[in-house]
Amino acid sequence: MKNFSTWLLVCFMVMFWVFRIMIALMEQLHQDFFIKPFDLTIEIILLFVVLLCLILIVKRKMLGALIYLVAYGMYFGTDVVTKVTALSEDASQFGINEYTALIVSLIGIILPIAILLDLLADKNRKVHPKDKKTDWFYNNEQYDRKLDERADKNNYRTL
Repeated sequence: MKNFSTWLLVCFMVMFWVFRIMIALMEQLHQDFFIKPFDLTIEIILLFVVLLCLILIVKRKMLGALIYLVAYGMYFGTDVVTKVTALSEDASQFGINEYTALIVSLIGIILPIAILLDLLADKNRKVHPKDKKTDWFYNNEQYDRKLDERADKNNYRTL
């Protein structure tokens, strides 16, 4: 993880994960919180899946980002679609809690997409790396020719 954008996305992923833990814990303790989980059992399973995905994403594995996108897409996607269609039909029935839940669900959809795009952009850099410190040495044909001519003249013994 050399990029600043990757660090920011992983930090935001961890913060969102802790936020979802707080939501599940408040629901389990029967405390009032401004957001309720859709299904507590699936929420707890999803928390462990996201923990596994977090480890894979830190290791720069594409599988982790794909699992993260599918899991959050299936969990939050239905809520986003339901709330957006209800909002388009009648916006007067929406209160502050519904809008907050919609924003959290949108974050749950946008975050995995951003992580997947970041990993896709980084895969291109891994295939074609550019290192200014060493490329002048390895990609310089004039230096190779000089080294070949000079290698014939020196008489160093090797052990």
